[in-house]
This record gives sequence, C-alpha cells and structure tokens, in this order.
Amino acid sequence: MVKYGEHRMVKAIWQAGSILLMAVVLALGVNQLRPGRLPLVADWSTEARLQLSDGETLAVSPEEAEALFFSQTAVILDARSPDLFAEGHIQGALNLPPEELEKGLDTFLAEIPPESMIITYCDGETCNLSKELALALLERGYRNARVLVNGWTVWQERGLPTEIGSPFREQN
Repeated sequence: MVKYGEHRMVKAIWQAGSILLMAVVLALGVNQLRPGRLPLVADWSTEARLQLSDGETLAVSPEEAEALFFSQTAVILDARSPDLFAEGHIQGALNLPPEELEKGLDTFLAEIPPESMIITYCDGETCNLSKELALALLERGYRNARVLVNGWTVWQERGLPTEIGSPFREQN
C-alpha cells in the first residue's frame, strides 16, 4: 500500500520534470525561430574565437612570435593596463590599453606603417583585450595584426626577454 506522502512526492517529481521538459522544448523552439539564433553546439576553443569570417586566424604561435621578436620584424603591443605593463612586459613592447583605443589609437599608430607585422597580447586564455586591439588595427588597415594568446604568461614561461617599467617615455 502506497502512503499518501509518498504519492505526493512522486507526483511533485513528475510535475517538476514535466515543467522542465516543457521549458526546454519552448526555449529550443524560440531559439530556432529567432533571427541570429544561438548555436546549440559550437567550438569555443581559443583558435575558433580568433578566427575571422574569411577563415583566417588572428592567432600567432609562440614560436612565430619569438622568431619575429628576435628578427625585430614585428611591433609588439601590450593591451593590458598601464599598471600591469609597469609590473612587467615583453621587452620593447608598447602599451596600448583598451581605454586608449578610441581616443589615441590613430596618433599612436602614426609612426607604424600599415604593412607592419603587429603582435598584440594580454594575459590569460580568456583575455579579449588583445583580440579587441587586433580587430581595431585590422579596421584601420593593419592587415598583419595578430594575437599571442595568453601572451604574457607564455612569454615568461619560455624564458624570453622581459622588462619592467612605465609605459610613459621620459620627455627631454
């Protein structure tokens, strides 16, 4: 014989499951009907996040970045804050934090030819500052802008040249 309390519990679980199922079906239906629907399965890897609509990637490998650094054929831009830049950065890198992007990017880039290879970096797999900077450069005609993913950490782990100091140059 089933007790009254057990029957209520089974009924509550069944009702909760039904409500959940209806919510999922409704959400999937709305997603399918809306413009710009969200993909149910997607590649959220770093490489996929840095892929442009034409299939080209913004990512530069640590090995390629190192080779460009030592051959002195790339401009390296640190997208982190001035405080983090001052604590340590890739040797010779210039600091261009996101808050400076709109107001000072054109002045900043005046001395960098559009055909220059530019490597942007920040720190952390999920840091988007370097991607935002690279995209802003591409919009301004810098076709060789690339992103060194997790740049600061990768650079240090490889034992490559770094320096400490303010992003502001001494004026004579």
